[in-house]
Amino acid sequence: MSNHGEDLSQFDISVEEKDKLVAEVIRYVLFKTHHNSGCPIRREELTQLITKNYRQRNLPVAVIDEAIKKLSTIFGYEMRELQRVRPSSNTQGRNSQQSLAEAKSYVIMSKLPADVYKKYVEDANTAHLTGFTFVVLSIVHISGENLWQHLRRIGLDETNESHPVLGNTKQALEALVQQRYLQKGKQSGPEGNILLYELAERALDSQVTASIKEHISQIVNKDVGSVEDE
Repeated sequence: MSNHGEDLSQFDISVEEKDKLVAEVIRYVLFKTHHNSGCPIRREELTQLITKNYRQRNLPVAVIDEAIKKLSTIFGYEMRELQRVRPSSNTQGRNSQQSLAEAKSYVIMSKLPADVYKKYVEDANTAHLTGFTFVVLSIVHISGENLWQHLRRIGLDETNESHPVLGNTKQALEALVQQRYLQKGKQSGPEGNILLYELAERALDSQVTASIKEHISQIVNKDVGSVEDE
């Protein structure tokens, strides 16, 4: 870019230094995504990585923005910012500004067409986790109450630590919370607080929502159009 040097002049770093920071962010994002099974990466982590040796105020924004562009053009990933939503059942007891500051995080999503991704990228060894995810999200989409009661009907019990496919079923469900497909909240009931699951940011993505509706419609043999949003 013709104004590349001008863009960097405000930070007082060289092109080589900037490129090194961008590469470090990309490596960190790819490694962390693989190592943590797709759990979101907090923006604060990336900021600390960038400002470890640099103190320029707006440098993290510029570096992260360029890392996002390169992940897209070179690696075929969309690095998407998630804005954490608070459970509707939790209306008090948290500072909204603090929760907003903690909310900023990123996930990477493949930009490949679904058929190409399935043929060349998708790991058949994790297909059971994809199936489990869609079953759980479909149940929560309809009702987040008594989730384990619904799962027990299909042979999944929260006390089972050695399921032949999922292993520890409680941990498998908790992984969906960590990956921000689900979030947990509490709701007052006649017998005390009730644990309630709701769809989180990643499950509220339009493509995921459409897939959930399609999954539900296949199960109940209804038209996708008849599955209404709550």
